[in-house]
Amino acid sequence: MVPRLLEKYRNEIVPKLMADFKLKNKMAVPRVEKIVVNMGVGEGTQDIKVLEKSVEELANITGQKPVIRRAKKAIANFKVRQGQAVGAKVTLRRAMMYEFMDRLLNIALPRIRDFRGVPRDSFDQGNNYTLGLSEQIIFPEIEYDRITRTQGMDITFVIKNAKNADQARALLKHFGMPFSREGEEK
Repeated sequence: MVPRLLEKYRNEIVPKLMADFKLKNKMAVPRVEKIVVNMGVGEGTQDIKVLEKSVEELANITGQKPVIRRAKKAIANFKVRQGQAVGAKVTLRRAMMYEFMDRLLNIALPRIRDFRGVPRDSFDQGNNYTLGLSEQIIFPEIEYDRITRTQGMDITFVIKNAKNADQARALLKHFGMPFSREGEEK
């Protein structure tokens, strides 16, 4: 079964972007290559159960088993030793990526209290978009009663073939990314 957003991308978004940016080839149209969900768990260095719970929640949210990230260097001020577990990461591609993006844009983000949109200027040099969330409870897969602590995460949309941030922003806007009105040209 083809994910809903993938179908929308092929049938609606590609022709619109080709017309907007005067592209002659479908393969030159920007596309989301992968989504990386990263959860830093600093308290996991002191208590391994906190890290295990965060890994379990991240697996429920994404539908894929996270990779435990370890410290590359020892940092005495943060009481971190080299090789110590400090977070978890999931890389989503293809159908899983489109399903996660659909749930994020249509279910999770509207559940944020006093939501005014996501920042418009969170693009890096490679035209990838990173979105920071402060709580994991906005996802319906997480049971509110079983939460011991709130945990934030970073979600990075890796965009391929975007010549500039405007093309990447247009792609995400067509998918339904709710950008805030601040900084918008009039």
